[in-house]
Order: sequence, then C-alpha cells, then structure tokens
Amino acid sequence: MPELGLIVGILVLIAWDLAVGGRAKMPGLVAISLITLAYAGGQATVYLVRDEPSKVLFGGLMASDRFAHVFRALFAGVTAIIILFSAPGQEDLKGPEAQKGIGEFHVLLLTIALGLNMMAMSRNLLMIYLSLELVSIISFIMAGYKIEDRKSSEAAMKYVIFGGVASGIMLYGMSWLFGLTQSLNLAEISRRVVALSEAEHRVPEVVFVAVVCMLAGFGYKISAAPFHMWTPDVYEGAPTPVTAFLSVGPKAAGFAILLRFFSDGLAARGSMSGSVGTPWAYVGGLLAMATMSLGNLSALGQSNVKRMLAYSSIAHAGYMLLGFCVFNETGTAAILFYIATYCLMNLGAFLVVIAVADRSDGDETIEAFHGLGTRSPVLAICMAIFLFSLTGLPPFAGFVGKFYIFASLLKAGGSWNWFLAVVGVLNSVVSLFYYARVMRAMYLTAPDKTEGIEVRPTFGATTLVLAVPTLVLGVYWGPVYDFVTQSLTMVR
Repeated sequence: MPELGLIVGILVLIAWDLAVGGRAKMPGLVAISLITLAYAGGQATVYLVRDEPSKVLFGGLMASDRFAHVFRALFAGVTAIIILFSAPGQEDLKGPEAQKGIGEFHVLLLTIALGLNMMAMSRNLLMIYLSLELVSIISFIMAGYKIEDRKSSEAAMKYVIFGGVASGIMLYGMSWLFGLTQSLNLAEISRRVVALSEAEHRVPEVVFVAVVCMLAGFGYKISAAPFHMWTPDVYEGAPTPVTAFLSVGPKAAGFAILLRFFSDGLAARGSMSGSVGTPWAYVGGLLAMATMSLGNLSALGQSNVKRMLAYSSIAHAGYMLLGFCVFNETGTAAILFYIATYCLMNLGAFLVVIAVADRSDGDETIEAFHGLGTRSPVLAICMAIFLFSLTGLPPFAGFVGKFYIFASLLKAGGSWNWFLAVVGVLNSVVSLFYYARVMRAMYLTAPDKTEGIEVRPTFGATTLVLAVPTLVLGVYWGPVYDFVTQSLTMVR
C-alpha cells in the first residue's frame, strides 16, 4: 500500500503539472507531494503499530516485515523534509519561467522514494539490482538538475560514470553467486552457502570474491571507501536540497539492503556452525576504518561547507559500518538508531546551509557563516546543535548514536573489535576540528555584512523541527531505542 500510494501520487503530480498553471501550481505540487508521503509513511507506521505479521511478497522477490516498515516510514519523512527544503519563496516565483521544471522535480523525488522503499524490501538479487538502479538513475538526473550550471552537469557526469562502474562490478559478483548457488533468492542462497561452507569448514573463495564485488555496489550507495570518489563533487555541484537528500535517503537504503543481504543471503548472524570461520567481520572492519579515516582527514581542508559535509557523510558511513561488522542484533539496532539521529542532524545542517546561501547570493563557503551568531542567533544556535551532534558530543543525539555503535563493538568483545572502537573514537576527535571551523566563523569572526538574516518561514520552522529532537534524543532516547530494537525482525 505505501508503494501504491506513491505511484498514485506520482501520476497525480504529472497531471497537475500539465493541467494547472499560474500561482496555484506550486502550492498544489507541494500539497500533493506531502499528502502522498504522509499516506505512505502513515501506512508503514500503522503496520508497525499493529505489529503486522511478516510476509514474503511476489514469490520471494520482496519482504514485508518490521525492518522494512521502519525504513519505509523513514524515507517518507526524509522526502517530505526535502519537499519543504526545495519549495521556492514567493519572490522566486515571478515570471513565466520561474516555475519551469518544479513539477518534474517533485515527480523525480517521489520516484526515488519509491525506489528506496523497494531497496529496503528486496530479498532477491534481481530485485536488489533493479531497485538500486531505479534510485541511481533518478539520482543522476537530479544531480544535474541545474542544466545551466557547469558544476551541476559535471557532478551528474561523474555520478553516472562511477555509478555505471559500481553497478557493473556488483553484477559480476552476483553472477558468481548465482552460478554457485543456482538461485537469486537470498534465503536459498543462504542455505547453499552454509552447506558449502560447513562442508569445507571455511567460506569458499568463490563466495568471498562474489561478496567483495557486490560490496562495490553497496559501498557506492553508502559512500564507503574506496567507492566514495563521486561523493564530494556530486554533493558540491548538485542543488543543495538534492545533496541533502542524497546524503541521507540512499545512504539509509544502502545500509538496509546491506544488512538484509548479509543476514538473509550469507547467514552472517551465526547460522553456520562454530567450526566455520568467516571473514566478514574483518572485511567490514577494514572498510569501516578506511571510510572513517578518509572522510575525516579529507574534510579538514575544505572551505566549501557542502563539500565538507560531503566528506563528513563519508565518515559517518564509516561509523555505521562499525556496527555492521559486529553481525548481531545489538549492532543492527545501533545502526538503525544512528541512521535516525543522522537524518535529523545532517538534514538540519544542510538546511542551515541552504538558508545562509539563500541570503548570501548562493555563497556556500565558510565565509558566508561569518558573524552568523549575531546576524541570525536562532539559525546559528541550530547549526551549533547539528554540528555538536555530528561530532558526537553530549548531550546531543549524535553522542548517543555513537555510544551504541561503540558499545556494540565492546559487547561483542575481542581484540579486533576493541581496536575498531579505538579507531572510531580517534576519528571522532579529528572531526571536531573541521566542525569547529564553522563554529569559529559563526561566533568568533566579525561579519562582512552587519544586517541580519531573515530566513523563510518554512526554513525556520523546519530547522527548529529538526533541532529539537536532535537535542531531546541526547537526553531522553530510551523509547526510541526500544522501538528500534523491536524492529529488527526480518522475514526468513
């Protein structure tokens, strides 16, 4: 039902865009999009509240379970916030060309939301590929949405090239896995991989090669090293609302599909006997350390805030991978909680960048934040909350998210997990330096302009809506975490 609602909403948007003109066009597009997303997210929430029984859909292609419902509700909320981000002000709607392309933007955004839902529900290699490509191809279009902007066109071209290469490598890995197991269904693949591994007392080399190749596609979607190279240029060149969406939506879906593949397809949660040694914890750990370190160290020298947040998002993918490489329910719960908090603080930070650039002739550098603490105190306070939370300082939501990630490693035990936790803490310390540069610009640097910054009402309201839970979840997070731990059920 959530996906059918999105499809109906997309068709209504197309009809409205073609039939309606004038000043009524834009409010109608926003209203239709928000109503559609409210239905899709509300339906997923109803499934969670009713504790709807887990089901396999379409002959095993997709799964309807609590794990998928959580992500479906999350994607609807994130997309709704982006709709509010991207809504132009009344001063931007003057002239016949002002509203050109807005309808297509909303249609593409809801189409990506549909693809994200399908990614979270996929339990078949073919469905994984189709849903991932649906999201990727629409993302290419949206990254180059500002056709007249050279940076946007360059970003889209790089995105297409890296996306094509990653998809090709992933398909190659899938072909190995299919050739070995003669199945595309994750549950059947899992049974055959377990049988082969127990017979040989180790994971077959074919499976290892296949999984490493598939990690290219998954890693590209979550911006994990070394598949991250598209991220800084695309985030800088794409329209800022699109950048904000790409930094949270596809990343969350990438982790959803990654967790389901390793749990359902490789039995990485301990279905194999103790005599079988698996390399997945070491593969995930190495990937996490490389992603964290590269993202944080590269962000240190950035002067463009969007580019800095791009490298920051790479680092946060590394933190989430720390929970992934534990391969138990504690680690999965930590990832889901971290994704929820990350969406709040990262979307909030990008919204402040949009608000500042909107009143600074499109300037997205740190210089645009000079004196923001006096020019717009509320906006500066909100940005400080988001930055402190991204760093992982108490009492903000980001601290609690990182605490659960590191706790899952220490609870699992072992020298390897302790080493990963130490590397994660050191990376958090490094991140403080580049976030502090923005703080210094806001509060310790004299502004180039003395007049205040008046932000649009939708920007101001949405910023507060994101800042309040970022602060509250740093003090009172128990019910949210308990809800997350109850939502790990995956259909088998």
